[in-house]
Amino acid sequence: MGRRSAGDRAEPACRLVRFEATEGVALAGLLYEPERTSRRVVIWLHGCGGTFESRRTNLLAEVLGKRGISFFPFNNRGSGVVRRAGNDLGGAAFERIRDCVADIDGAIRDLWRRGYRDITLAGHSTGANKIAVYDHYKPRNRVKRYVLIAGGDDTGLLYAQLGARRFRALLTKAKAMRRSDEIAPRSVSPMLMSWRALYDVANPNGDYNVFPFLEVMNGIRLSRRPLFRYIRAIRKPSLYLYGDRDEFCFGDVPGCMAILARHVNDRAEIVIMRDTGHGFEGGEGELGGLIADLVA
Repeated sequence: MGRRSAGDRAEPACRLVRFEATEGVALAGLLYEPERTSRRVVIWLHGCGGTFESRRTNLLAEVLGKRGISFFPFNNRGSGVVRRAGNDLGGAAFERIRDCVADIDGAIRDLWRRGYRDITLAGHSTGANKIAVYDHYKPRNRVKRYVLIAGGDDTGLLYAQLGARRFRALLTKAKAMRRSDEIAPRSVSPMLMSWRALYDVANPNGDYNVFPFLEVMNGIRLSRRPLFRYIRAIRKPSLYLYGDRDEFCFGDVPGCMAILARHVNDRAEIVIMRDTGHGFEGGEGELGGLIADLVA
């Protein structure tokens, strides 16, 4: 399959699909379908603040389409930085990760209505965390398999950025402000985030803390709950993908993968792709091929 630049002008045909999350929030995605009718589809969950407009989207769709697999990247309520989500504010600045359950179920419901019966859920970065959160709250679902791509330890990264004392102070403040849509100061969050969303990320005992690599690597305990509890609970066939240059693995991708390997089930596979980072730039074709191999 080789490697191709995301700048290549691969533009497979697609159509805009509008649908609703299960509690009514309006969402939209792109549905790429192969020439021959398919009952297989990969749903793509973007990362924090991302959209389906990623440069990798067309390349992944092209690779999957050649293997007879439809592709559905969609903008969930956490797309962009700020957006309207029903009567509430959405976007990464206001999103809580648990909201992904209604978004994913809405996408599955729409695709099921269109005749898709073999559904794969793939998520990149925060999208990988969302798969684990979705499986936790909806373990009996219509998805056949998961692809968790570059799932990150956002809680640990925040701890490493701030240091122990400042992290504890932030956590105390964020907990007190956890219902507030007020934007937190840039001194504690370089990304525009409300206190509500920031507490969701920072809370070691919360849903966001799916991949607590730093706690294991450094022998510290931020969470009172069992580490990797959502990952250990996954029973479906799963593929975990990371680039060997991932910028968010604390400088030790092999070490993080060794930790992950101790917590996945026997139906899981972990693959480290060479010469690529967190965004898989230059490796989109290989990434798509690995996903297609799992589906096929």
